[in-house]
Amino acid sequence: MKSMTILLATATVLMAAACGPKKADAPKVLVLYYSQTDNTKAVAETIANALSADIEAILPVNPYDGTYQETIQRGMEERTSGKLPEIQPLNADIAAYDIIFLGYPIWYGTYALPVATLLEQVDLSGKKVVPFCTFGSGGLDASIQDLAAKQPQAEILPGYGVRTARMASMPKEVDQFLKANGFLEGEAVKLEAFPEPHPATEEEAAIFDAAVSTYPMISAQAVTATSRAVPGGVEYLFTAQDKPREGMPPMPAGMAPREMKIYVIAEEGKAPEFTQVVR
Repeated sequence: MKSMTILLATATVLMAAACGPKKADAPKVLVLYYSQTDNTKAVAETIANALSADIEAILPVNPYDGTYQETIQRGMEERTSGKLPEIQPLNADIAAYDIIFLGYPIWYGTYALPVATLLEQVDLSGKKVVPFCTFGSGGLDASIQDLAAKQPQAEILPGYGVRTARMASMPKEVDQFLKANGFLEGEAVKLEAFPEPHPATEEEAAIFDAAVSTYPMISAQAVTATSRAVPGGVEYLFTAQDKPREGMPPMPAGMAPREMKIYVIAEEGKAPEFTQVVR
């Protein structure tokens, strides 16, 4: 109830600011982000434009501008050595802002390394922090947990994440996210809670397979399913288990398959797509 009160109060102030001159007590909003391939940048700019917020990029001194494999190799070396990348000083005075939208791509299951550097250098105590991220399969929840652990005195609010394969849906989703969380005036779509899951039917398993079959990093089978109506279609929440990948050795004896939750959207006239994996 306390967090809802804060969000409603924030929304009221932001709406007033949008309708007239800025008041001295209006919260100052900064969109701060790191982006390597411009996907996270696109989300950041969409948020900043919607809220008329200040915006700034987190820039590594030595940019990650190599090939995909070179970036992976460099990141692994930095993670192994514990030596984070150096970043350029920010122009923005973090202390002057009340709300920080913090954006990043997901690397190795959490926020990208330049953001890890930033979190070592700044103090977000007392700030409202709204995470947003882009990813191949998932990582929003894990990155929020890591962010909360790193900045325990900040108030970490619900975040937004989008698969890079679904960037065309991002502007509409961001609009709904900002409205649903009280940052933007307007009515958000209110979704029903998912019903209790049940063993996945043959039809549901086929929808699951169609949604994940084109993504090579997921080899899993649906175990349980539940669904709810969303504008233009149906959203599914599957519990799934890893299954052996073709050409890979079998799972060691006694090791249970990993379980994960996978969200799938099935819009009318479109093939099913998974939107996020939560491991």
